[in-house]
Parts: sequence; structure tokens; C-alpha cells
Amino acid sequence: MRIARFTTGDDPVYGLVDGAGEKIAEVTGDPLYQRIELTGATHRVEDVRLLAPVIPRSKVIGIGKNYADHAAEMGTDVPEEPLMFLIPNTAVIGPGDPVVLPPQSSEVHYEGELAVVIGRVCKDVEPEDALSVVFGYTCADDVTARDLQRSDGQWARAKGFDTFCPLGPWIETDLDVASLSVVTRRDDEVVQDGTTSDMVHGVAALVSYASKAFTLLPGDVILTGTPAGVGPVEAGQRVEVEIEGIGVLSNPFVRH
Repeated sequence: MRIARFTTGDDPVYGLVDGAGEKIAEVTGDPLYQRIELTGATHRVEDVRLLAPVIPRSKVIGIGKNYADHAAEMGTDVPEEPLMFLIPNTAVIGPGDPVVLPPQSSEVHYEGELAVVIGRVCKDVEPEDALSVVFGYTCADDVTARDLQRSDGQWARAKGFDTFCPLGPWIETDLDVASLSVVTRRDDEVVQDGTTSDMVHGVAALVSYASKAFTLLPGDVILTGTPAGVGPVEAGQRVEVEIEGIGVLSNPFVRH
């Protein structure tokens, strides 16, 4: 099932997207917290504005250096345990929304990633049970001010600027994520071409590890790391993150 959050100009609502990604059937309620029912209204996806499929009420948890090839391109070893950091939920935007390049940075990079959306409250989950607390998956761009990441030492500012966490286009709830293609394009040029099978720590391990540090709440998001090929993006360019079985997340970059 594909669940989108969208607007036709009024208040945001949720809908179920068909397999072709062309039509969306409107539902009542919030699928993370309430029973949903079809309203009978149907829209073409191209006629609505897709929003971030989830706005985390609590937190976005990032995972650093979870692909060996990315760690190598950054000149570091793969951490023995998952390297976690937090991103404020104010960084989250949806498909098509502009990523605003901050004046504090002159070296902003894209990072295409698989994002995990948590479906229920959990703590201290074991890996063998971890997928049972997952609501679904979406695409993410873990935008990073690389120069600030180096200078600050910790990553809250470099990863947490407003608009630095695009999510979308929708949540896919029924997906085997063991070996999915992850492709990032900058202005139609393929710049990242990886697979989730190359993750050092898989989804179940990451959910379990995070839950043993933080209570995970419905709507929390875990970014699972990026493959090799990260690089700079400038104002006027567009970045697309395409994940097999989910879809394409596309965002322009601007400087105000």
C-alpha cells in the first residue's frame, strides 16, 4: 500500500496511491494513529500537491557511514556500531519543495537514502522483531552542509537546517528492502547508483539499535545512510532520489 499526504488547496489529507502512481484515493483520518476509510474522492496525482508523507512528531534519526564505499570516499573507516545523529523535524519538506541553501555554507551536498517510518511506540526492540514496528518506507535526501560538518565536529547544524530533509513522494508499506536500487540524479545526471544490500547495518539492525537508545514513536523516521557518489549541489539545480519499489523524490535547490 502506498500512502501519500497531499493537498488540493485546502487542509492536508491522506490518500492511497495506485500502483502506477497516477491516481490517489482520498481517505479520512491519519493512518499512523487512526482507522482510515475511503471518502470516495479520487484525484490524479499530477493535479494535487504532494506533501512530506510524514512530519515526525518526535525526531528524525540519521545514520552515518552505513555504506563502506561512502565511508571510503569520505576518507574514514566504517564505524563498528551504527553512527547516529538527530535531525530536527523542522528540516522536513516534501516532494517539489525547494531546499534553501544557507548563507553559512558554501559546500552543500546531496545524499540519497532509504528512509524508515516507525509505526508504533517501541523501546529495546530486538533485531528479529524490529520490522514489526516499521510502518513503511520512503525516499530521503539527507542534505548536508559539508563544510560545517567538518568545522562543527558534531552534525546538528550541518544536517539540520530548515528544508534539509526532503521526504517522499509517499510511504510504501509493503516492501522487502533487502536489495533495492538507490539512484540519485543531479540535473538528470546519475551521481549515485547503489543498493540497500550494501548497507553495513540493515534496517532491522538499525531500528533495534536506535530503539535501545531512544523510545521510538509513530512517525519517527530513520535515515539509513547513503551510498558513494555524494557531491555538491548549487542553486538552480535539481536532485532526484529514486528507490526501487517506492518512487522518485525530486527537489530544486535555491538560495535566498
